[in-house]
Amino acid sequence: STYRDQGRWEEAETLQIQVMEIRKKVLGDEHPSTLSSMANLASIYWDQGRLKEAETLQVQVMEMCKKVLGDEHPDTLSSMANLAFTWKSQGRFEDALALLQNCLHLQQQILGPNHPYAVSTHTTVSRWTKEAI
Repeated sequence: STYRDQGRWEEAETLQIQVMEIRKKVLGDEHPSTLSSMANLASIYWDQGRLKEAETLQVQVMEMCKKVLGDEHPDTLSSMANLAFTWKSQGRFEDALALLQNCLHLQQQILGPNHPYAVSTHTTVSRWTKEAI
């Protein structure tokens, strides 16, 4: 995290890959800590503009979160939002908006409409919808 905050991408990536591989070996591919490491690595890729690599990991994380934690778990919802932002950055606007709208629906249902995550997602969905007009 410190390397990432400092923009030291290569070091951040190397360290995060090591953490992810150790967690996979010790905890297994589907353990929540392993999924968190994968999501962190995807963020490092995203920050560097390596959107395809970020997307690949984000899809894996989202699918495994749904499988292991369930559709309504906060980590699953976070993984959905992260993937939506990547898709938007890749120009896949309709896919991104649909996924983020689904995420918002679940956030409002599970966390409540006034939860900070739901409010933030609602603001983003509104902004993206206006951009589409």
